[in-house]
Amino acid sequence: MLDWLDYRKQLMGRIGEIGKLSPDTVAGYQTLSHAAQKTGRLDAKTRELIALAVAVTTRCDGCITVHTGEALKHGASHEEIAEALGVAIALNAGAALVYSARVMDAVSAHEAGR
Repeated sequence: MLDWLDYRKQLMGRIGEIGKLSPDTVAGYQTLSHAAQKTGRLDAKTRELIALAVAVTTRCDGCITVHTGEALKHGASHEEIAEALGVAIALNAGAALVYSARVMDAVSAHEAGR
């Protein structure tokens, strides 16, 4: 497994390098990242739990380490994190099922077009 805290430190350093080389790119990302927080409709803990589920579905290690730290900082329990991850797992299985149906539809289309 990763040393998540060291990985986060290294990642932030590399992102800092990108920020120096392309400041508008990082600024644009930060604007996008903070936009949802401004509505105040979801609390910070809920946003971080959602971010963890999305991090799993997008397979983003950087997202995992950043949003794990933030979720814990905002009071997320192990049980809440596990429940959010359960949603991600269920959705990934559901997405595979939906795309399997698409494959079967493509099979039918190909067979009809022969």
